[in-house]
Amino acid sequence: MASPEQRILVVDDERNMRRVLQALLGAHGYTVDAAENGDEARALLKKADPHYDVVITDLRMPGCDGMELMHTISRRWPDLPVVFITAHGTVDTAVEAMRAGAFDFITKPFDEAELSQIVAKALAHREANRDRAYEPADEEMTATGRITPVGVEGAKDPLADIIGESAPIKQLFSMLRKVAPSPTTVLVRGESGTGKELVARALHRLSNRANAPFITVNCTAIPENLFESELFGHEKGAFTGAVASRPGRFELAHGGTLFLDEIGELPLPMQVKLLRVLQERVVERVGGMRPIDVDVRLVTATNAPLEQMVAEGRFREDLFYRLNVVPLELPALRQRRSDIPVLIRGFLKRFRKRLGREDIREVSPEAISALVAFDWPGNIRQLENLIERMVLLADGEVIELSDLPPSVRDGGSGEMGVDSLRDEPLPEGGLKDIVKAHTKQLEREVIRKALVEDDWNVTHTAKRLGISRKGLQLKMKDYELRAREGDSP
Repeated sequence: MASPEQRILVVDDERNMRRVLQALLGAHGYTVDAAENGDEARALLKKADPHYDVVITDLRMPGCDGMELMHTISRRWPDLPVVFITAHGTVDTAVEAMRAGAFDFITKPFDEAELSQIVAKALAHREANRDRAYEPADEEMTATGRITPVGVEGAKDPLADIIGESAPIKQLFSMLRKVAPSPTTVLVRGESGTGKELVARALHRLSNRANAPFITVNCTAIPENLFESELFGHEKGAFTGAVASRPGRFELAHGGTLFLDEIGELPLPMQVKLLRVLQERVVERVGGMRPIDVDVRLVTATNAPLEQMVAEGRFREDLFYRLNVVPLELPALRQRRSDIPVLIRGFLKRFRKRLGREDIREVSPEAISALVAFDWPGNIRQLENLIERMVLLADGEVIELSDLPPSVRDGGSGEMGVDSLRDEPLPEGGLKDIVKAHTKQLEREVIRKALVEDDWNVTHTAKRLGISRKGLQLKMKDYELRAREGDSP
């Protein structure tokens, strides 16, 4: 059963279709809102900003249609999956929509199992992509400090989303300009939150494929039994639930760029098939009998130790060498501290506007110094989320050192656990009760600290701590830990 926190927006000009979708999705435990056209949907999205996890929209509607709505979402909330559900046109129309940025499509009349499967996949994609370094807003600071409008054809610098002036970033820019024009496969490596997808998009924008599709696949968001269909497509009737033929991501990316994020999560059987595609430049749909030629520039990314995985037999050596033709190593934020003030100014400008806090003028020099000194285990994404929280909660016109969480003010050197007993009187009670109480205190602090560092991504934190997602949610409830509560226990 889905979490009630997962919200879906249904957009359709047919009242009965809205009701059917709300009933079906609601029965699966989702919170479902509905809009009768694109204009109403945009108003709901702006009001929620966006706090929706998936948008399911009809393609043809009066006024703002599905394609126009999708373009709005792509510009403002690029990580929000859009699924088209339509009876109009042909599959080619839906494929065109996917090339333009849609996550997937469903044809009317639809199969309930197919609807459930696609929604689950879209939600997994949404969850996996919460780690993006930061989302492009209506306008962004470029590396040189300029402000460039987004969404104006030809106006945006291909490198505008990568903010920085440090030596590592300048070196990265140089490599991107050298590598982008070629069809060579690129492997982007770096810690979580360093902006690997932004680099992949920059490669695409700088290449001669810039006007062709840029298709992304997050390998952590796809169930193992769906990988082949997702990448290579399937024919109608190929398996239960395959009610219509569907192109895979390779076909959708034909002529453009395919970005496979978290490539280390690709199952071994799929690694063999991916290697064959890279060698022969053809794919075969599941249940299909004919090879389909594909012209795709492949960019992959990972934060996993692929060399170690090769040594352990978990990643094919021949595929590793095929992907690692041009490796790009992204620096962690602690390795480019001189960029932190530039990033702070960019995030401050964005969130002042987004959160209606134009009264906040700046971040104090003392606060900036503390932010520069912090090690940022979550990299740019963690910094972004902290600035958003500070803008939202600030009382004065300036964000001061005292407004920062204690873990940032003291450089993350705060002690917990046994050390916390040193300066406290011994609690009352027997040894067993004292140890039990402090064990709970330690467990709460470990969970809270992990959640903060993972920006309250419950799935990632559960995996990191080696417990189930449900188990972590129960502990969060017991310890009254709420998402985005800040760094204070």
